[in-house]
Amino acid sequence: MSRAFVQRKNEMGLNGSRSMERRTHRGAASIIYGALDLGTNNCRLLMARPSKDGFRVVDAFSRIVRLGEGLGVTQHLSEAAILRTIEALKICRSKMDHRGVTRARLIATEACRAAKNSEAFIARVENETGLRLEIIDRETEAVLAASGCAALADPAAESVVLFDIGGGSTEIVWLDQESQAKQTVRHRIREWSSLPVGVVSLAERHGGRHVTPELYDIMVGEVVELLQPFVQALGDATRPINFHLLGTSGTVTTLAGVHLGLPRYDRRAVDGIWMKSGEISVIVERLLKMTYQEREASACIGTERADLVLSGCAILDAIRQVFPSDRVRVADRGLREGILMQLMTDDGVWPQTRAGRA
Repeated sequence: MSRAFVQRKNEMGLNGSRSMERRTHRGAASIIYGALDLGTNNCRLLMARPSKDGFRVVDAFSRIVRLGEGLGVTQHLSEAAILRTIEALKICRSKMDHRGVTRARLIATEACRAAKNSEAFIARVENETGLRLEIIDRETEAVLAASGCAALADPAAESVVLFDIGGGSTEIVWLDQESQAKQTVRHRIREWSSLPVGVVSLAERHGGRHVTPELYDIMVGEVVELLQPFVQALGDATRPINFHLLGTSGTVTTLAGVHLGLPRYDRRAVDGIWMKSGEISVIVERLLKMTYQEREASACIGTERADLVLSGCAILDAIRQVFPSDRVRVADRGLREGILMQLMTDDGVWPQTRAGRA
């Protein structure tokens, strides 16, 4: 990448660390915003333009890179994982350049938080792609995830238990109902926690290809234990009563796709659907009876998720056990959407009534 491009990128704020002057709604309508989420398992990019009712997506990219593969054992990002990730990031950079992205935030989460060689990795990424990643803390990750899918909360519910099952961590948030006093997502968050377990780390610890019911129960029990500090922080007097679960992750979207019997995954069919607790249990029982090869052959699971889907189900079942609810809403949205909302709110591209909701 040329030095001129890197300089232009920094001036435009693509590294996510430079503040920019607020823009008028009229002037910002032509700006293309970018949000990149590099997790333990996935590299995802979303690009959008502001619109009257939020934003309009102009392009997206997603690739499973397994950046955190083996991290739990070595505490380092492996060379193979780094190479896979850099190749995906080069595609992201090319797409942002092609679309003319002028405002972006590029975040990295649990794998980069945990790895001892994360600083060297971040420097290498910038040197080879021109992209400067920002390692965010767990609280920021929880707030962004909540911001990205809070619109799917049932307004009739008093609260929502929102969860984001990642590759290396799981964020869980108790979100109060929106009110005049609590209009922003940050103000609606009563409690949050980041569990040090995700689909990749749990599968690597217990195995993901051949999962017996006994092994599955062990995984569920492990996550239930990790949830106890969050439960204690809520206290008996403030535990949610009239609530529902709201999940944003590959686990819940995959289960929804299997439940709907989709011939191939379709975000439009999945995002926002409601699933009953019994329906989820039926799908989990079906997956437990499948062989690894049968999960591979499933249209909404495939090779990339066949060894991770049951560890994700175990995390979900632990959440359902601790917070039993008959209703679960599925969100195929989250961190990237939260980033876009934050950037657009900071730039003042929406009327004040909407800007206050991010």
